[in-house]
Amino acid sequence: MEIAEIKSRLTLAGVLEHYGLKPDRNHRLSCPFHEDKTPSMQVYQKTNTAYCFSSNCTTHGKSLDVIDFILHKESCTKAEAIKKATEMAGGNQEPNPAQQLTRTDILTKMFSYFRNAVHNSKPAQEYLKKRGIDPTKTEVGYNTGQFHHGTRKEEALIQSCTEVGLLIPWGTNSRVGGQAYKPFAKDCICFPMKNKANQITGMYFRSTINDTDQKHFYLKESTGLYPKYPNQETEKLILTEAILDAATLLQIPDIQKEYTVLAAYGTNRLTEEHREAIKELKHLKEIVFAFDNDEAGNKAVEKYGQELKVLHPQIKLTKIELEENEDINSTAQSHQSEIFLHLLENRKPLLLSTESGEPSQAIIKPVEKKNMPALAQGLNANNPFKISYQTQTATYYIQGGVSKGLDSLKVTLVIENGQTQKSRNKLDLYEDKQVEKLAKEASEKLSIRKDQIESDLYKLTDLLDKFREEQSDNEELDENKDVIIPLTIKERQEIEAFGKQPNLIKKLNDQLGKAGIVGEEKNRIFLLIIASSYKMPETLHALIQGSSGSGKTRLLKQISDCIPKEKVTKLTRVSDKVLYNYPEKYFINRLLCLEDIDGLSEEAEFAFRELQSNGELNSATSMKLENGQIVAGQKTVKGPIASMACTTKGEIYEDNMGRVFLIAVDESQEQTKRIIHYQNRRAAGGIPEEEEQKTKVFLQNFIRELKPYKVVNPFADQIHLPEEAHKIRRLNDLFQSFVKMITVLNQYQRKKDEKQRLIAQSEDLETAIEIMFESIVLKVDELDGSLRQFYEKLKSHIEKKSKNHEFTRFEVREAIGLGKTQQHCYLNQLMELEYVQQYGFANRGFKYKIVQWDNHTALRERIKKNLQTQLDNLKTEHQPNANRTPERSKNGHKAM
Repeated sequence: MEIAEIKSRLTLAGVLEHYGLKPDRNHRLSCPFHEDKTPSMQVYQKTNTAYCFSSNCTTHGKSLDVIDFILHKESCTKAEAIKKATEMAGGNQEPNPAQQLTRTDILTKMFSYFRNAVHNSKPAQEYLKKRGIDPTKTEVGYNTGQFHHGTRKEEALIQSCTEVGLLIPWGTNSRVGGQAYKPFAKDCICFPMKNKANQITGMYFRSTINDTDQKHFYLKESTGLYPKYPNQETEKLILTEAILDAATLLQIPDIQKEYTVLAAYGTNRLTEEHREAIKELKHLKEIVFAFDNDEAGNKAVEKYGQELKVLHPQIKLTKIELEENEDINSTAQSHQSEIFLHLLENRKPLLLSTESGEPSQAIIKPVEKKNMPALAQGLNANNPFKISYQTQTATYYIQGGVSKGLDSLKVTLVIENGQTQKSRNKLDLYEDKQVEKLAKEASEKLSIRKDQIESDLYKLTDLLDKFREEQSDNEELDENKDVIIPLTIKERQEIEAFGKQPNLIKKLNDQLGKAGIVGEEKNRIFLLIIASSYKMPETLHALIQGSSGSGKTRLLKQISDCIPKEKVTKLTRVSDKVLYNYPEKYFINRLLCLEDIDGLSEEAEFAFRELQSNGELNSATSMKLENGQIVAGQKTVKGPIASMACTTKGEIYEDNMGRVFLIAVDESQEQTKRIIHYQNRRAAGGIPEEEEQKTKVFLQNFIRELKPYKVVNPFADQIHLPEEAHKIRRLNDLFQSFVKMITVLNQYQRKKDEKQRLIAQSEDLETAIEIMFESIVLKVDELDGSLRQFYEKLKSHIEKKSKNHEFTRFEVREAIGLGKTQQHCYLNQLMELEYVQQYGFANRGFKYKIVQWDNHTALRERIKKNLQTQLDNLKTEHQPNANRTPERSKNGHKAM
C-alpha cells in the first residue's frame, strides 16, 4: 500500500483512539512525547495532522501526520511505522479496479471528510448543541452535500460514492454538459457503523432540517453496529432504541466505566448482527433497555426482551423508566447528565409476559388506548396528528390526524417513495373517484404503478376506519398523566442529609423564613405540613381566617409556592359546577388552593366540601355522542385532595369547620411592623431574591422525595383533646392524621415495622400539639380567630378604665386602629353572641358595654396544661428502662 493511500485511509483520530488519546473540545491534548501538564499539542482534523507547541518536545517544529505520530509513539523506524499504519488502515489490500477503493475504504475516507465538516459548519454545530451532542467526545460527522463538487474531484471518488450510495445519478448538469448527481442525506449529521474489525461498514444519517418529513436515513447495504462491537468482557449492556440515544450516553464517563452501550436501529430493527454480537458475550450478566417510554418503545422492549432471553436464558433484563413519551436524548436536553445515573440506579426488573402469564411490565402506559390491532397491521399512530402507514410500495402520512365524523374520511395525505419524492393531496378516502384520480397522478409523479398505490390506499382506508372506531370507544384524557421531575444524585443526597438532621420540623420552619415568609412561625409550618399531605391517602385541609387586608391570601400563596408546582391548583374564582367538569383523575393527590372561599356559591361550596370529605364527586349528566345522540351518563372526579382556603367570615362555615384546621393569621401590630420592615428592605435591595427562590425550590424537591408511607402511632390512645372542642370526633381524626404527617416528614429518622410502616415516636405527638395548639383552642373557643383577636384588644382597652365603662364606636376605632367597616362587622358579631350590649338611640349615637368578660387566657392555660400533663406522662411511661427508677417489691427488693 502506497503512503498516499495509507494517509487517505487512516485518520489521525483513529490513531489517537488506538493509543487511548482523546483531544478536548478545543482539539488539544497533552503531548505524549514529553511531560505536559497543560495540553500543548493541537490536532488539526481538516489536514489530519498534529503539532506540539512546546519547545521541550522532541517533535517541536514538526507537523506530524499519521505515520510520523506512530513513529514517535512506537519509537520505531519509518519502515516499521509504515507497516503499523498499513495494519491500522485495514491491511495491504489491492484496490478494486471497478471502484478504486473498497466499500470500507471509501466509507472511512468519507466519514473523515464528514467529521471535519462539523467544525466548519455552523448549522451542524447548532444542531448538535441543541441535541446535547459534543463532537469532541463522539464520532459524528456532517454531510453538506458538497463533497463531489469542483473540477478537481477524481472520477474514481464520484464513482465510488455512487457505488456505495452516497451519490445518486440525477439527470444532466446543463452547465458542464455531464452527469449530475444528487447527494444522499444532504444536511444530515452522520454516525459510523462498524464491523467486528472496527472498520466502518455503514452510516446512519439524521436530518438537521426541522420541517422535513423524513428524519432518518441509513446508507444502502449498511452493516455494522454503533458505536462498535461490544467488548467481549462486557457484563452490563445498555441497549438503546436509537443511535442518537447511544451517542448521548457515551458522553458520560461514569456510564462508560461500568456499562457497554449498544444502539438498536429503531423499534423494528434489531438485526441478526446485533443478536450474534450479543450472543457472543460470554460474561454478560445484564441487559438494560433504554428505549423511549411510548407505546412503540414499550412493545419493542417486550419483543426484544423475549428474543434476547433465548440467547441468554439466565440473563437479567431491566429497564430504565423515562418520563412518558420521552427518549434518552430529549431527557438529556432538559436535565443534567446525573439524571441517567439516577435512572440506572433505580432501573426496574423487566418481567416478560411469557414468564409471568401477566401483561408485561415493560409496557407502562398511564393512559391505555386500545388501538393495538390497527397498529399491529402496520398503522403507526403514536403521533395522532401524523399517522404513518408503510408498505413495500411507499410510505403514507396522514397529516393533522383524521376527522371523528363517521360519514366521511377527509385527510391531508403525503405519499413518499424510497427516494424521498413526495406527492401531497387533500381528499376524502370514502370517494372512490378521488382515490383513483390521486393514484394516477401520484403514479406519474413518483414512478410507482397506479394499481399498487390504489391497493395501498384502500387498505389504508380500512385501517383508518378501525383506528378511528377504537379511538372513539377508548378515548381517555391525557391530562390525567403525572408530571415526573427527576432529581440529580447530588440533589437527592442533599435532601437525605437534610432529612436526617435533628429537630427537622424546626429546620423546615427556618427554611420557610428564608423563603420570604415573615413572622407567622407557627402558622407557616402548620400550613406547610397540611399542604404536604396531598401525597397521603388521608389528606388535610386548612381554613385561614383573617380580616380584609390581613395577609391571609399572601400567606396561602407563599406556602403553595413551596409545594411542587406540578401538584398545585390555585383558583381565585370557582363557578357553580366547574369542579364537576375537571378530568376524572386530575385532582388525585393534588393541593387545591382557593384564595377566597367567601365568594363560593352554595353549589360550589358543596362540591368543594365533598372533595375534602369523600375524595370524589359524582354527578349525573347528559352526554352528546359523536353521532349527535344525547344520552344519560355519569361524570366522576376523583381525589383525594389537600386544600387551603381563605375567609373573612369564619362563623358562617359551620359545616366546613369540622373538616378543616382553623388558622388565624397574626394581625398584631408587631407582625405588621415585621412585614413593613421586610417590604422596605426588599424595596431597598437588601433581600436576596435569588436565595428565596432557591430555598423554595429546595423545599419543593424535599416534598417531591417524600414517600407516602403508612404510619402506626402506638401512642394514639394516650393523648385526649379537650372534650368541649367543636366536633371533637372530627378534631381527633384530624389530630391523628396530623401526627402521621409529622412522622412522614421525619421518615429519614423513623423506624419501620415488619409491614414497612413508619412508627411514630412520642416527639411526633409533642410536635403536633405544639404546632396545632392555636387551632385546638379555636375549636374550643366560641369566637373565630380574627374576632377573638379584636375582642381581646377591646377588653384590654376597656379594662384600663373600668369593666362597666361605656364606649362609643369612635373610641374603639381610635384605640384599636380598625377601619369603620371592619369594626362595625366585629361589634355586630359580638352583640349577636351577647358579649357586648348596645345602649341609646341612633339619632343621639349608640353606646356599648361589655357584658361577658370571659377569661380566654385562663382557657388557653387550662388546655395547654392538660395536654402537657398527658405528654409528660407519656414520656415517663415510655422512657428507656436505664433512665427509670427501678420498682421495688413489698419486701424492699428491686423487681427483676
